[in-house]
Amino acid sequence: MTQSHFRISKAVIPAAGLGTRFLPATKATPKEMLPVVDKPAIQYVVEEAVSAGLSDVLMITGRNKRPLEDHFDRNYELEEALSRKGDAGRLARVQESSDLATMHYVRQGDPRGLGHAVLCAEPHVGDQPFAVLLGDDLIDPRDPLLARMIEIQEREGGTVVALMEVDPAQIHMYGCAAVKPTGDSDVVKITDLVEKPDAAEAPSNLAVIGRYVLDPAIFGILRKTEPGRGGEIQLTDAIQKLAEAEQSEDEAERSGGPVHGVVFKGRRYDTGDRGDYLRAIVRLACEREDLGPEFRDWLRSFVNEEM
Repeated sequence: MTQSHFRISKAVIPAAGLGTRFLPATKATPKEMLPVVDKPAIQYVVEEAVSAGLSDVLMITGRNKRPLEDHFDRNYELEEALSRKGDAGRLARVQESSDLATMHYVRQGDPRGLGHAVLCAEPHVGDQPFAVLLGDDLIDPRDPLLARMIEIQEREGGTVVALMEVDPAQIHMYGCAAVKPTGDSDVVKITDLVEKPDAAEAPSNLAVIGRYVLDPAIFGILRKTEPGRGGEIQLTDAIQKLAEAEQSEDEAERSGGPVHGVVFKGRRYDTGDRGDYLRAIVRLACEREDLGPEFRDWLRSFVNEEM
């Protein structure tokens, strides 16, 4: 068993994608800034990192992503206007995003895939394990996935990947894991990863979702990883090499530690998909104390009358 020598404190959020599935809305607005009820999707992700104890957040951005930085910065003119009006509630919500975490930003520049985006974090992360949270995946705060992943990484060392059971017919949309059981019912050891396999060739129905806790050995592998599907450097390919190296008899090759998966059975919203984005808004709005009762009544009436 490999023991981690560092307390994980840093989160990396790749946010350089173009958001083509939401055009034309994302022509001038970053997809991460699309609202989920009354907060941009990216704020939910930063809040998740902070809730798991990660207050140092590096965001990998690209061109036309300046609104992300502005959202997590102070807006003195707006704050002053709300203060003059005595609107303490809205003032607190505006200030909340700028007080969440210590935010850092680096531009990916050349969009060469998720693996390349993670590699851009190396100067900031250094030789410490770190978390990666994809902005398209929202995890319900009542189902603390990331905290469990950090717990496993700090106990076992190496890398931890979030997995979720999906319909086998949908596995071609995800990275897919071959696994072995462990002593924990929600934890598996990953022996292989395949990026977007055909259903007939998939080793399981366990799909990789957008949360990772990575050993810094991933950087050396990413530098050597050739472009894969779509001509991009795939993070899945690099993690697969870590899993493969762990099975080697050469101790030097196993320096990156084991690769484990946490099988998540909670609530997840894929805001990168238009349908799931709408479902996320409806679900979260229904559960809000300030919006839920009236919105649920309207929704029932709409379904009964219009459907």
